[in-house]
Amino acid sequence: MKKKSFIYILLACYLATFLRIYINNNFIVSIMGSLLFGFVIAKRLSYSSEKILLSGFVSCFTSFSGFIYFLYKMINQGDWIKFIIFLNFTLIINLFTMYCGFWISRKIN
Repeated sequence: MKKKSFIYILLACYLATFLRIYINNNFIVSIMGSLLFGFVIAKRLSYSSEKILLSGFVSCFTSFSGFIYFLYKMINQGDWIKFIIFLNFTLIINLFTMYCGFWISRKIN
């Protein structure tokens, strides 16, 4: 990978982190990230473009650590049922949303 691609990845990370500050809802962010991830995968972009979008933008935007912290707060409060429901609901919805992004991208082609 070229130095130019690394710079683009860093810029994508910066943009995603900046955007993440304004959207302070882990669930909405994970849904948007899953949709975009599925969309990008279906496009079959070049290796560099895929790394810039997936490793740079989407991974910084969705911030898995934010999701884990949200679940951690539920466990600390003793909300085990809420924790289990939210975890399963989020995983199922995100898988479905990723498939929808994949499907939408295929229909556009």
